[in-house]
Amino acid sequence: MRVQPRDDIALMAGYHSPQLDVAVRLNTNESPLPPPAAFAEAVAVAARSVSWNRYPDRQATELRSRIAARHGVDPDRVFAANGSNEVLQCLLLAYGGAGRRAVVFEPTYALHSHLARVTGTTVASGERDGDFNLDPDAAMALIASAEPSVTFLCSPNNPSGTVEPPSVIASLLDTVGSTSGLLCVDEAYAEFSPHSALDLVDDETPLVVTRTYSKTWAMAGARLGYLIGPRWLVSELDKVALPYHLDALKQAVGIAALDFVDDMQARVSSIVSERARLTDRLGGLPVDVWPSGANFVLFRPRDRNGAEVWQQLLARSVLVRNCASWPRLAGCLRVTIGTPEEDDRFLDALEEILT
Repeated sequence: MRVQPRDDIALMAGYHSPQLDVAVRLNTNESPLPPPAAFAEAVAVAARSVSWNRYPDRQATELRSRIAARHGVDPDRVFAANGSNEVLQCLLLAYGGAGRRAVVFEPTYALHSHLARVTGTTVASGERDGDFNLDPDAAMALIASAEPSVTFLCSPNNPSGTVEPPSVIASLLDTVGSTSGLLCVDEAYAEFSPHSALDLVDDETPLVVTRTYSKTWAMAGARLGYLIGPRWLVSELDKVALPYHLDALKQAVGIAALDFVDDMQARVSSIVSERARLTDRLGGLPVDVWPSGANFVLFRPRDRNGAEVWQQLLARSVLVRNCASWPRLAGCLRVTIGTPEEDDRFLDALEEILT
């Protein structure tokens, strides 16, 4: 006999990105460059020192201390987990659930609404304008009427790359506070952007900022992320996290990465420069392009079907993201910033297809 899942789970689609064997993979916002060789050596040394027969430090004390030191906060304001997605899940396990709401502003990162629904949290969706900017008045009105437990704001926004001005974040934070909810600013791409909400986080403000090692630190394979928020909130997240959820090697890897800040910043700088070059070349093609503060660029072919362009790129062994499944993104494609060689192959293929 087949046992049925919850009715709402049965109707859901999972979150997936194609993993195909191609020469140029620019669909999942990974770093085009690996961490330095010295980092790999540090990981090997760490692996040899792990006490494999013992459980890891349940509190991830050293890792949280090192992350805290980087951001100038106390360790008890840091919560780390298996990628920022698990951080978001724990946030919703603690503050979402049946009878509670989450607010998102579409189009945006699909995991915000997906994880909300997985945890039984009702989702209320607001809309961005035609340039994917947020109308602060409309956003505040939605928060005031929905009274969400958690409001998600992705900045830079995925998939549009939009960076929210500090004034917008401050306005939403005032409204969230008046409705006894939380504002979660998802900053997975913060290092590529000129703004961050981290300076607004303190023990009196219902604000959390999430980060990931996947993009900035070129460590998508490690699945490590964290949140910075008020002490009282972090202590609640510790209650819903699984025991020993961060294994010993992962903690050591996260610590080792923080010894290579200069390498990370140089890598980010090169990606930002390459983003400008790629955007400039896209501007010469028959596509609409949106400004990005992340490590990707959203574009829409003007006179061609986006899905067909995606398929023709794939035929040339170039994989980008087809964003048609996102709200209001029919015909849109998203390209991750790769190496100059990868980007040239993408641009040459796209030019061949469109001209």
